[in-house]
Amino acid sequence: MSGAEITFWIAAPLMVVAAALGLLVFRKAVYSALCIAFVMINLAVLYASLDAMFLTFVQIIVYTGAIMMLFLFVLMLVGVDSPDSMVETLKGQRWAAGAAVVGMLGLIVFGIAGALSGGPKVGLDAANAAYGGNVESLAALIFGRYVFIFELTSALLITAAIGAMVLGQHARTKPKATQADLAAERMRRYATDGVHPGTLPNSGVLARHNSIATPALLPDGSVSDASVSPTLVSRGVIVDAPAMSQITATAFDQVETAQEEDQ
Repeated sequence: MSGAEITFWIAAPLMVVAAALGLLVFRKAVYSALCIAFVMINLAVLYASLDAMFLTFVQIIVYTGAIMMLFLFVLMLVGVDSPDSMVETLKGQRWAAGAAVVGMLGLIVFGIAGALSGGPKVGLDAANAAYGGNVESLAALIFGRYVFIFELTSALLITAAIGAMVLGQHARTKPKATQADLAAERMRRYATDGVHPGTLPNSGVLARHNSIATPALLPDGSVSDASVSPTLVSRGVIVDAPAMSQITATAFDQVETAQEEDQ
């Protein structure tokens, strides 16, 4: 067996069994996207084993990089944890999907049977000899014989991008809040709950300390809990604020006493 055949019998089962079937079995969209990426990487390995280096790098850079980013972009827009709707919005959608599955299976079966039954076996060098190279042959096929399919694929990708934007839009149940509405809400919370309507105090404002773990002090010398992150509080890395508050208050008293004595 040649090196290409050995690579095929290693990469093909991994691509079909571990990734393609996992794409259908997994219920989480993120896992399905990772399975698609695994399929694309194995395809790049098969291209490399056939010395089609142009297709190898296109598969990795364009499909595994750009197209998979499109899938992940759609997942982020729709939401990973968003529940799937079981309501059929398009009439006859399931029957059309079933017919498409049967057609795809027929194409796969007849394609494999035609490849195994007969026909001329043309290697990559012989196929590229007519145009002088792999890149030239691909350009002649893509922009010549298969130009309509190529443009149709481009339209499909544009449709997917438009679908992502449509799914990412959420219907508003109330008008968007303006700056006046936000200001009125802050004043309402200040009147009812006592929440300060201004901006939050900055952390790290004490002398000799500029760490975010150092809480800010209020005008009366007490610690402002709103100036430090709750995450740092839960980790227990906040500077000993009460002790620093007491030291600061003592320093303030000493300064005031010194000023009174000077006067």
